[in-house]
Amino acid sequence: MGPLLLLLACCSFWASTGDAKIACNYPPQLWCQSKEIAQACKVEEHCAKVAARSHKASPVSVSLYYESLCPACRGFLVLQLFPTWVMLNDIMNVTLVPYGNAKETKKGQKWEFQCQHGEEECVGNLMEACLIHLIEYNYFPIIFCMESGMDVVGDLPQCLKVYAPDFPLSNITACVNGDLGNQLMHRNAQLTRALNPPHRYVPWIVVNGNHTDELQKKAQDSLFMLVCSLYKGDLPPACSGESQTPLPLSSENTCLKV
Repeated sequence: MGPLLLLLACCSFWASTGDAKIACNYPPQLWCQSKEIAQACKVEEHCAKVAARSHKASPVSVSLYYESLCPACRGFLVLQLFPTWVMLNDIMNVTLVPYGNAKETKKGQKWEFQCQHGEEECVGNLMEACLIHLIEYNYFPIIFCMESGMDVVGDLPQCLKVYAPDFPLSNITACVNGDLGNQLMHRNAQLTRALNPPHRYVPWIVVNGNHTDELQKKAQDSLFMLVCSLYKGDLPPACSGESQTPLPLSSENTCLKV
């Protein structure tokens, strides 16, 4: 019986190690994909350390309250917000609220708007509000294209062709001229009035739901560095590079509310 038991024990050992080898037939990058694989490959402790290091934090939220023809708003959006979003979109969320220092009055069933930089700015605000609503995830490059050009309103068709060629311009035009655009702009007016503290100028920058003079200054000096400093999870490679040089802004860095 002794030799037989020894033979059975040996067979059991080779079967178990053979199963482990088969179960661990994965490249190292997949060892921590599941608990079962980690156990089979004998790397549970290693995977626990990896999980601790790869903590996924909430993204940094940046909300911009602005108006389409304000030079300071355009400068911040073009030189700070969009480039930062391109590099750090995995760890930040951006919300754009085009309205700024406009004023609204109710006339019948519709709202009428007066904008700080004239009627053309009201049209620009409407266009961008419609883009945000209708195109959703791909609207930011279009708005960047408009705001970085010479003619914010006039550049819409070309910017749309570049960044959303399959989206009909007629849909944006119908929104701007119809009830939908009117309601979207009224909603932006409500969002702007609800700011706490109330906005005193634009661009008005809200970070993680907060606005302070210090946050505003840091965002306008270098939004990239601010987002990297506030993110609580593992930083992307872009954040670990050499200190970023603040990008130049317009000499006029705000449009005051009057």
